[in-house]
Order: sequence, then structure tokens, then C-alpha cells
Amino acid sequence: MLDLGRTFLQSLERAPNAVALVDGELRLTYSQWALRIGAAQRGLLELGLKRGDHLLTLLQNRAEAATIHWACQFAGIVMTPLNWRAKSDEIDFGLVNSGARLLIFEAASEQAVMSSLLAAGVMRVAVGEAQGGNLHFDVCMGGACEPQALANAEDLSLMLFTSGTTGTPKGVPRRQRAERIAALAHVAQNCFGYGECTLGVMPLYHTMGVRSLLTLALLDGRFVCQARFEAGQALQKIATERVSHLYLVPTLFHDLLAHPDFATTDISSVRKLGFAGAPMHDALLLRLQAAFQPELFVNHYGSSEIYTMAVNQRALAKAGSAGRAGINTRLRVIKLDAACVGQLAAPLEEGQIIADLLSDEAFEGYHNRPDANAKSLREGWYFTGDTGYFDTDGDLFVTGRIDDMIISGGENISPVDIESVLSLHPAVDDVAVAGLADPRWGQKVVAFVKSRGQLDAATLDAHCRNSDLINFKRPRDYVFVQEIPKSPVGKVLRRKLVAGDYVVAAPVAGRPTLPETH
Repeated sequence: MLDLGRTFLQSLERAPNAVALVDGELRLTYSQWALRIGAAQRGLLELGLKRGDHLLTLLQNRAEAATIHWACQFAGIVMTPLNWRAKSDEIDFGLVNSGARLLIFEAASEQAVMSSLLAAGVMRVAVGEAQGGNLHFDVCMGGACEPQALANAEDLSLMLFTSGTTGTPKGVPRRQRAERIAALAHVAQNCFGYGECTLGVMPLYHTMGVRSLLTLALLDGRFVCQARFEAGQALQKIATERVSHLYLVPTLFHDLLAHPDFATTDISSVRKLGFAGAPMHDALLLRLQAAFQPELFVNHYGSSEIYTMAVNQRALAKAGSAGRAGINTRLRVIKLDAACVGQLAAPLEEGQIIADLLSDEAFEGYHNRPDANAKSLREGWYFTGDTGYFDTDGDLFVTGRIDDMIISGGENISPVDIESVLSLHPAVDDVAVAGLADPRWGQKVVAFVKSRGQLDAATLDAHCRNSDLINFKRPRDYVFVQEIPKSPVGKVLRRKLVAGDYVVAAPVAGRPTLPETH
């Protein structure tokens, strides 16, 4: 099958004059971008990198980051991106874990690179205004050169690191064939056509950002870089570039709608919406549907390990559902205490979600982490660490992480259903639910709420009582906070809520204490 370098050549040959990459004032056609990719490939090889070597990067979504990604695909070098916000010890970990001998960084990550003990021992290439490198990108990778397709489909494409919100990050190596097939599935499952245009704001160290980058190159499409998300700037790009689809985490959709310029921005070009990375609460789904009136509204459930595990192309019609297994995937929900993959949970019974490792999109194991492989890869299946259930129609609902499960009075309680109910209250701007230690119940359900105005616990308790939420799932306490702590890609960091690592909102007089009933 085709490797990714030759995949890029397809678009170059079909549509050499189509605009492929936009970064501020920079606009490159496929033929212009190919010459820059070729120059970067040449530079990497001249710096001594060979097929199969890792290249560590700490870059925001900018032209150089996208160019280096494609140069690695042509050369067979393993693109290994870190979060550009990484601290010096995280850079040290990335260098040790990957064995990378070359590091590329920019001004936003320069201080951490300069503080890294191990970065001093590798070649460092600075991008843009950064000054602390051995070489500068424009010198060693600038100019123009035809790219050479030196890799094949079995070569590793990249290694992403899991978010590491609950422990040491794990390297997830992925082959070029798996990346290409995942991009093809993304095309099919989102009903994309040639010439699509996307907002390239999901970071290129995250699977959503990589998927957007690769998918657009399959379709002679346009990738519009945004270094870091700012809602007003994103709205301008949507209007001026006529962005045709948005693939974002729920937090960013929320921020778009909340920006004062949203009502006056021309968003008519956006025909398709897709989200992943975290559940989208019912209230936000309804607001997005009303605002964009999209032709297609897709909920993706996946991971770095297996890109698309489930897809719901009717995200609003069946809110909260992750839909059915993706084109290349088999899924099961097994009992929470299952001893083997054959112990299936019944419909509507909450259990562990697992996925078949024979998926064409699957990875083959974590990098240098036999402990993680032993935990997550068993009997030919990938144990996602997520909980969920199939409804009577056969649609999957993801209810949370096994680690997030609240056990209160002997009942297993997942946060997602509670959050969706609370999100529908008009004064709730954002919400997250976690289990806090309780001497009577073991854990109690606590809702952390960011409100739009005056709101108290009694009002939210009455809202829950008037919903279809089962009584034992009702929050026993409400904490009003300034912000819900989240990772850079929008995942709620419940461990911070449990640890008290949040800022309480200004008090509102008369917030009552709820009774201790179960």
C-alpha cells in the first residue's frame, strides 16, 4: 500500500496549484509546500538522522511544524512531538524514552529546553525567534528541494505520548499504514470531499491534530494553522478562509460560542462539525446545532492507540452516544470484573470498553513499556480504561474512565450522566463531577460548577430532582469554581478537583447546605 510520502505526492500531482497550507500571511500551494518539505527532509538527513530514528519537537501549530511532520514521512524518520508547554523534566523524559538525537523548538518552548539537562547533549534546531539552538531552521532546512519518497508503509510514522494525567506518559508508536488508513476512515466517516478546508488548531502532538493534517492532504485540502487557540482569531480565520469543517474538543466549541464576535461572524462556510477528546454535554450540543445548523454533526470516540473506535454521525439525534464501531474497528463491553474478554456485559450494563488489536488503525504496543503492555493489551484486545455500555439499539455510551468511577454507598457511579443533566441548567456554563472521600459513603458525588451568574446548590439540586437522574447519583455537594481544570486538549483533570487544585468562585450569599441523604 501507499506510504504517507507518496500519499502527499498524490495531491501534489492532482492539484499542484491548490492552496495547501496557510499560516498568517504565508500561503503555500502543494507545489510550493513540497519544495519546503523536500528541503526539510534534506536537512534532517544532512544532520545525520536515518530511517527509523526519532525526532523530538516542541512546536506550536505553525508552518514549520506541519512541514517537519511531512518531511519525516518522506524520510522514514519517526516524528515524536511533545507538548510545546512541556517542562524541562518532561523534555528529559521524552529524550530518554525516544532516544532522539535531534530536538526542534521555538521561542514558546525555549526556556524549558535551555533548562533541560539532557537537551544540552543533543543537536538543537531553533525555529522562528528562538535563539538557543546549535542551528536555525531557516539555515539547515530552508531553501527548496524536491522531496524523495524513501519510506514504506511499514515504517513508523510517529510516536505520540499519552497525556499522562494519571501517571508517566506512554509512547504510542504508529506505522505509516495505520496512519494512512486512519485518515482514510476519517474521510469516509465525516463524508469529506476534495478541497475541504479545516482550522488546524488541535495540536500536532495530539492525534486529532495529526488526523486533520493527514486527512486534508488526502483531499487536496487546506490546513489553516492556528498556533494556539484564541476564539476571536479562530472566528476570523473561519470567515476569511471559508473553513468547511471544524474538528475540535468541546471546550473550544464552547469558547467559540461564548466570544462576543460570534454573532456577527460569517460562519456559513462551515458545513460539518466533529468533536472528540471528551464528552460534549447536551446543552452545548443543542447550542452548536442552533448556531451552525451543520449538514453533519459527528461524535468521534478514539485514542492514540486506536484512532477511531466508534463514530456517531447523529450526535444531536442521540446525544451522549458514541455510536457504533468505526469502519476498521471491533468493540466489546465486558463486565467490570471480567477475567477474560469473553465475559460480555449485558445491554445497559456498565462495563469495560475494549477494542480488537487487529484493527487496521491499531498500534502494536507501547514504546519500551512492557508494564503498560501487560496492563492494556490482553488476549488480542486493547483495554481502553474507559467504562461504558451498549444500549438496546446497540449504540455505545462512554460513561468515563475506570479511574474516575465513584463508588458511593456500594453503588458504581459515572460522572458523565450527572454532568449532562447539570449542563442543561441555563445558568451552568461548565461542570465536572468527581468523587470525594466521605466517612459514611466511602465517596460522595460532588459537582464542580462554573456558573454564568448567581446560582446556588438548592437550585441545582431541585434541577436534578426534576430530571430523570437516579436519586443516588445526585450530587451531595456543589463547589462553585472560576474554571474547571482541563488538559491542553480539553480533558477534565478530575485528579485536580479531588486534590483541591482549583480556584473557588466569589461566594454568593445564601447558598444552602444540602441534606446528607442517599
